[in-house]
Amino acid sequence: MARQIPPLSAVRVFEAAARHLNFTRAAEELAMTQAAVSYQVRMIEDRLGTSLFVRSGRRVSLSPAGQRLAPQISTAFDMLDEAFGKVREVESGVLTISAAPGIAASWLGPRLAKFQMTRPDIAIRLLATGDLADFGHDGVDVAIRIGQGDWPGLRAVKMFPADFTPMCSPAYLERVGPFDEPSQLLEVLRLNSDDVWWRAWFDQVGVTVREDFARYSLHVDSQVIEGMAAIAGDGLAMLTPRFWRFELATGRLVRLFPHVGSGSDFWLVCPEHRFNSAKVKAFREWLMAEVAADE
Repeated sequence: MARQIPPLSAVRVFEAAARHLNFTRAAEELAMTQAAVSYQVRMIEDRLGTSLFVRSGRRVSLSPAGQRLAPQISTAFDMLDEAFGKVREVESGVLTISAAPGIAASWLGPRLAKFQMTRPDIAIRLLATGDLADFGHDGVDVAIRIGQGDWPGLRAVKMFPADFTPMCSPAYLERVGPFDEPSQLLEVLRLNSDDVWWRAWFDQVGVTVREDFARYSLHVDSQVIEGMAAIAGDGLAMLTPRFWRFELATGRLVRLFPHVGSGSDFWLVCPEHRFNSAKVKAFREWLMAEVAADE
């Protein structure tokens, strides 16, 4: 059934006139003439078959019908303003990025200032979290995920491999090592030993792990903390080499074996309908240029 609503331009005029109780002020707000305001109000009154204002000289007040209608119209316009405001916020220059703490702190975060310098019109909000972004509810525009790139409803752009290899501090290596064979790593303290990366790495170098493999371990909740614990000499960490280049170059961390495990990749993802929005496209193109330079 078609809605029997007067033209929204006339409804907008009525709302302003009812709010001000003054046709002149309503006209000033809407950049119209007073005569145009009177005409638009009269159009609605003719459609309703009743007066909305009581006119007394230059003063106006709401009629009983106007008093019933005005609050509802005002509420409706508030809801419209809120709805359009949310869209403006999404399309504005604020780009919200969700990424795991490891890549957020060690790779993406230190680079974001360069993006900000090239696009000062886009403000960045970086959420460092291990939780998967809910694009429909948490306001996230883009996210960086680890996997195979097959998330339904999302467009995924491959960044680089999610590779990993055991590392520790020189002091820990001197105290506990040397390690000549990968199997020796089963006998010492491993940080987050229940991580799938440990099992994958041992499998790729041909080492069979025991059922109680994860018993001897120190558990932390992100690669950032894991790497810092390894630097402090608290054990072995399974880390992504590209995230720890400075620490490797300066000798704060050492790699124990040449093999670097892999099996999944880092991906930039966003909802399909947001893929070519201006701010997402700008960030995607900058990010992939950074990935290429990093290689």
